[in-house]
Amino acid sequence: MQRYFIELAYKGTEYSGWQKQPHKMSVQEMLEDCLNTILNAQLEVTGCGRTDAGVHARQYFAHFNYAGEFPKGFERRLNKFLPHDIALCRIFPVHWDAHARFDAYSRSYAYDLHFRKDPFSRHLATAYQLPNLPDTDKMQTAAQLLLQYKDFAPFCKTNHDAKTMTCMLNRSEWIFHPDGQSATYHISANRFLRGMVRLIVGMCINVGTDKLSLEEVKKALEQQSPLHKSTSAAPDGLYLEQICYPYLDEVGLYTGPPASPNFKSPQ
Repeated sequence: MQRYFIELAYKGTEYSGWQKQPHKMSVQEMLEDCLNTILNAQLEVTGCGRTDAGVHARQYFAHFNYAGEFPKGFERRLNKFLPHDIALCRIFPVHWDAHARFDAYSRSYAYDLHFRKDPFSRHLATAYQLPNLPDTDKMQTAAQLLLQYKDFAPFCKTNHDAKTMTCMLNRSEWIFHPDGQSATYHISANRFLRGMVRLIVGMCINVGTDKLSLEEVKKALEQQSPLHKSTSAAPDGLYLEQICYPYLDEVGLYTGPPASPNFKSPQ
């Protein structure tokens, strides 16, 4: 038996998220169905984490175990079987106990935001058509404020199963684009709470539009209490975009222990 990592990218608009759910189409279910059809097997795929309904991934890793031989042109065939909004990037062998979820030490998200209607970014960015542009300095200050804290209960959905609210952030910043009408929020951490990034984006917008003060945000973080005005930004603009592992180098090449000497190439 050999363990493989599979790298994907997907547009999440039509899916209930990564994880399989009863009576709803998920990215995991679609991938498993295509793998099992081609390989005539019953494989289970373990993902690097959950993405909510409508959320996208520019990079996503999962793993599966397989003992047989891959058919000729397997990667090309799998991409043909997958729908247009899920793309296989590569499959590669890893050591037996490599784990797509538990071994990831850093995850990064980006959130694309427009301040005017854009017909070319529907489902790919969130458009907030505000009467006036938000105060970008306040938005940036709110984002940077988060780097001073380790616990983030105010930015976790209530229906969560998290055992701890601790997340180690190493990036939280807005990039405001030259057109003056769009921005991207970037955040990186070792882990994220359920709905965390969308709640943070909503908080920054509320601060930038004076619906919420920085002092109120500080108080909520210090007391680990809910914000009096909590907004979850729409999923359309959110992208999982980078997952880091100790055995993948900066360009994504596998540098870990040798895979099984009997593995069969997926090419």
